[in-house]
Amino acid sequence: MHVLEKAKKPLNALKDSVVDVNAVNFWLQKFNPLWSGNQALGKIVQKENAANEMVSLTIQVNRLFKIGEAGQHHPVFARVNGIRYERTYSLTQLDDQHVLLSVKKVNTGIVSTWLVEQAQVGDILEFGQPFGDMTLVSNSTPLLLLAAGSGITPMLSLLKAMSKTKQIAEQPIQLMYWVKYHDDAAFKLRFEALANQYPNFKFQIFFTQEDVAEPRLNAAHAAQINNIEHSTVFACGPSGFVTQAEALFDHAQCFMSEAFSMSPIATDEIGFVNVTLTQSNKTISIPKGQSILASLEQQNIKPNHGCRMGICNKCACNKVEGSTKNMVNGSQNTEPGNLLKICVNSAQSDLVIDL
Repeated sequence: MHVLEKAKKPLNALKDSVVDVNAVNFWLQKFNPLWSGNQALGKIVQKENAANEMVSLTIQVNRLFKIGEAGQHHPVFARVNGIRYERTYSLTQLDDQHVLLSVKKVNTGIVSTWLVEQAQVGDILEFGQPFGDMTLVSNSTPLLLLAAGSGITPMLSLLKAMSKTKQIAEQPIQLMYWVKYHDDAAFKLRFEALANQYPNFKFQIFFTQEDVAEPRLNAAHAAQINNIEHSTVFACGPSGFVTQAEALFDHAQCFMSEAFSMSPIATDEIGFVNVTLTQSNKTISIPKGQSILASLEQQNIKPNHGCRMGICNKCACNKVEGSTKNMVNGSQNTEPGNLLKICVNSAQSDLVIDL
């Protein structure tokens, strides 16, 4: 009987390890760091400089990785000093097993700094499901791509996809790209190669802080574009850039945009408001003019969130009542019962939200 019990123990241990997905992953990754029962993983196989304080990482992905449509974003999970962080980046598909992740270092950015300065070939990253609506449309109208800073990365993804399907050979495409200095311009050689190969692809790069500074996006740039009423416009960059693009090209046949950071909006808001959280039965005081998400985190309340850009909707909740301001475009909302993205909205009055 004693022998029989001892024989059962290894079987029970095996059964427990099969049930415990974390244990399965642990043992699989002893053989191959990309093997997993449930994780979309990628291994850095090449790292190269793309521009000043910007790197491009070629990543080999496993069978569980799902590439999004060109122009979409992916949650990327990285461990820095033992802590798991989630950030959002646009990826470019290179082939069935490889994607390109391009990252610009952000001041005080924990993950971007680690990826640019410390990440090495062989390091493993985890990926979430892709999201975002700035994807290719199935028409042959002229296409205008507007990018500022690291907003160029989804544009590269779009152009790569159009090259693969030969759409780039059939559709007039113009790329206008703003950076501070010459050293900040990423993928310039790639764009030159596309322009040499496809006569209908044109691109311009504007340098806004060189000794001879070129102007930021303005009405003069919009005046260069012919037939905008029958064109599709994509814009990606800081929120101020995207807001300006929307104002200049609101009469385009189709306009799609994504802002990857919030530009400061002039405000004289001071003071605090009360926020009632219906699910946790709490009422707290938070400052006006600051994102609701950041304010909650400062009080050790950890709502679900992802991109912090108002794109992925992980932080969205129902606003029962109260007034809020969108920190990307400055619009205010006083209507009850609306979906509220707490990462890009600040409180203007006392709020009741379903958190």
